Amino acid sequence: MKKIALIVTILFTATQIYAQKIGVVDTNYVLSKLPQYKEAENRLNTQIEQWRSDLQKLQAEYERKREAFENEKVLLVGDQLKLREKEIVDLEASVRNTIGARFGSNGEVNQLRSNLTKPYQDQIWNAIKTVSTKNNLGIVLDKSNNISVIFLDKKYDYTEAVLNLLVKTLPKAEENKNNAPSNSNSKTGGKITPRARAQKRGGVEAAK
Repeated sequence: MKKIALIVTILFTATQIYAQKIGVVDTNYVLSKLPQYKEAENRLNTQIEQWRSDLQKLQAEYERKREAFENEKVLLVGDQLKLREKEIVDLEASVRNTIGARFGSNGEVNQLRSNLTKPYQDQIWNAIKTVSTKNNLGIVLDKSNNISVIFLDKKYDYTEAVLNLLVKTLPKAEENKNNAPSNSNSKTGGKITPRARAQKRGGVEAAK
């Protein structure tokens, strides 16, 4: 009896899922198409490259001093030997700490990346919710979340619909730049008109 009840429950659940209209969205694709996100990601990547460069310099310094110490330690005695040993140990610890603090699983890089994506994830979620309501979707799958989609009919892919909605609602990345005041020749598109050129030439001749 229990087996029959379990089979009925599974069939009912499967029927309910089948009856739901399913949509698919690729959130990674949506993020990659947002200018605001790409600008923030570029700033993050610049910071990461700077940290990598700093780490490489620190590692190079450690390797150089360790090699020098290995070559010279036979000549060192007493406090001099201890000081040089401590310097190498401290440098090695500094390298390890820097790697962990910045590039570890809970390091600054992952924290900054999480802070970068969170505001957009919230907005993507709201856009997906709006698109789902508009298209009567009961289930929405994220194609970028390790879900292997072997075949997908385009009519079930709502990625572009979500992206278009986000583009309309998010402020334009270049808006402030376009509204910035231009130079003194802005009325003529940066060009000097023939009349202005003649006036300028007359002014020069008068000055002579």
